[in-house]
Amino acid sequence: MARSRRAVVIGGGIGGLTAAAALHGRGWDVTVLERAASLEPVGAAISLAPNSLRALDVLGLGDEIRDLAAWQGDGGLRTPSGRWLSRTDADAVAERFGGPLVLLHRATLVSSLATRIPPDALRTGAAATVADPGDADRPARVSTPDGDLEADLVVAADGIQSAVRRALFPHHPGAVYSGFTTWRVVIPVPGAQFASHETWGPGRIWGSHPLKDGRVYAYAAALAPAGERASDDEKAELLRRYGDWHEPIPAILAAARPEDVLRHDVHHITEPLPAYHRGRVALLGDAAHAMPPTLGQGGNQAIEDAVVLAHHCDDLDAYTAARLPRTTAIARQAVKVGRLNMATGRAGIAVRNTVIAGLAKLAPLLFLRGLASIADWRPPQSPYAAGKAPAGNR
Repeated sequence: MARSRRAVVIGGGIGGLTAAAALHGRGWDVTVLERAASLEPVGAAISLAPNSLRALDVLGLGDEIRDLAAWQGDGGLRTPSGRWLSRTDADAVAERFGGPLVLLHRATLVSSLATRIPPDALRTGAAATVADPGDADRPARVSTPDGDLEADLVVAADGIQSAVRRALFPHHPGAVYSGFTTWRVVIPVPGAQFASHETWGPGRIWGSHPLKDGRVYAYAAALAPAGERASDDEKAELLRRYGDWHEPIPAILAAARPEDVLRHDVHHITEPLPAYHRGRVALLGDAAHAMPPTLGQGGNQAIEDAVVLAHHCDDLDAYTAARLPRTTAIARQAVKVGRLNMATGRAGIAVRNTVIAGLAKLAPLLFLRGLASIADWRPPQSPYAAGKAPAGNR
């Protein structure tokens, strides 16, 4: 009997678990090593576009996630006073992109992914480093506090500050500060009824979105020095920056407790890696191509990476060839959108808003044309998404 191939996944986040599930589905013996003591995700909600939902279809998870999530698209872009610059419709967005954009809590997605791997495949509280990337003639070797593991494939999904990336490409500059910081909350807001929106102000933005479970996901981003933190608490900082913006922002801030607010500086990789693999080790997600969240594609691209990696698990050159150009282009687009989001000059903001409003009137979906080349992606293996809404999803 042929020996089953062994894969070691470093990192139990969304990208790592998707890779583990995809490889397990192809018959690999998988071990996931997660440094944290549990799989409780750091963060709040995640937006999934049709491209990543099609990737999840390959794992048999796409319809489950669509059913658990809220559809996005009924809403639009606003100014701090509340004026709508553009409006979108979820059905029209789904028709244009061949499927919906959906929103759900990261913990829900992580829980669903974890069901697709054997229970004993996951080891939490397990720090790991690559001791030897291996090559065609020898396996890779991963060091843990409990001893070394040999693997036919190592998947490095260890995040923005990836230690594996530094080990494989020691001369690469790594991730740099994007110039802005973010806040996120997921809370119940009694009586809140509103359309999803993103609001752009001078050097800062705010987004509010209902989740399917009745809670509200809100996020904010603003230009700030790296490492800066509020002198009192982050809720107070949000009130100072956004307290006089349109509803439902004040209502959300009133409902939030200081401990509900998460704050993280945004880092991204500006210089693309020369490859997404070395030896028998493959990088994916933020470890390979950390990008600003301005397109909502960070987690989506990690999911894509994982499914494509499982498809090309015997040819990592093909994995790099399939993923590096696409993710590099998307990361650069996210940086450009970030500059648009964070504009500060009054004249520039006026021109930006006028152009957006004009495009929205001429063709409501024209403003989303930049998402088309991203959302239209198809995985290299079937099945593909049906793009239909499960009963009761809307």
